[in-house]
Amino acid sequence: MVSAAGGSEGSEGPAGPSEGFAGLPGGVAVSHLSVYDWPADDGVCGGTPHLHLTCSEAYVVTGGRGAVQTLTASGYDVTPLTPGTVAWFTPGTIHRLVNEDDLRITVLMQNSGLPEAGDAVLTLPPEYLTDPRTYAAATVIPVDAPEAEKERIARARRDLALKGYRALREADGPEPLAAFHRAAAALVQPRLAEWRERWRRGAEAAAAATGEQLERLERGDVSHLADAAVRAEQPSAHGKFGMCGRLDVYRGV
Repeated sequence: MVSAAGGSEGSEGPAGPSEGFAGLPGGVAVSHLSVYDWPADDGVCGGTPHLHLTCSEAYVVTGGRGAVQTLTASGYDVTPLTPGTVAWFTPGTIHRLVNEDDLRITVLMQNSGLPEAGDAVLTLPPEYLTDPRTYAAATVIPVDAPEAEKERIARARRDLALKGYRALREADGPEPLAAFHRAAAALVQPRLAEWRERWRRGAEAAAAATGEQLERLERGDVSHLADAAVRAEQPSAHGKFGMCGRLDVYRGV
């Protein structure tokens, strides 16, 4: 399982409600994020602005100091981030992480696997949002590229997304943001069937397992308690280039 900010594909275990969901509680994903300290041309250090179409995201700040800039149909806002802060937002929230002093975050992501399958869309200028191939050419980091090339691409796409983000922030009226929402939805349309399957095997299966357990308890059946298990894992990768920073990610079980 991995983060909201990008990484490897999430676990796709087949566990259904009768088998018991094997992932993290509720079908969430977790990762550890060190936010980029790269300065942008506005003098602000941080990550790539983007939104999620189906996933809520939460930040648990574990170190350093910074903020998250957000843009929604209700307007622009800034939420300070300091150790102990838990901040979260729902789908459609454009967010830009700002690193003021070694900002480190544990990221919790709804619908494990969906962000890595394309649920996150960067705020690129409109000409890069016309079709999936054009978008991918501007955003994909090849897994076999040298480290320096991965950093170059990650930084270039961050700066490109900032151009689109600023245009949305400075727009006069709601239509530019609505147009970005429509373009993002069109980009992911070909992948919705795949997303639905990931959701079915993840968050839906987790909720269904709870429903089945409640039904068993109502019948006086406690047999599922005998199947209790403990699982632990270390990150499957360290320092991956995500949208917002360097990631330690988890494969899941």
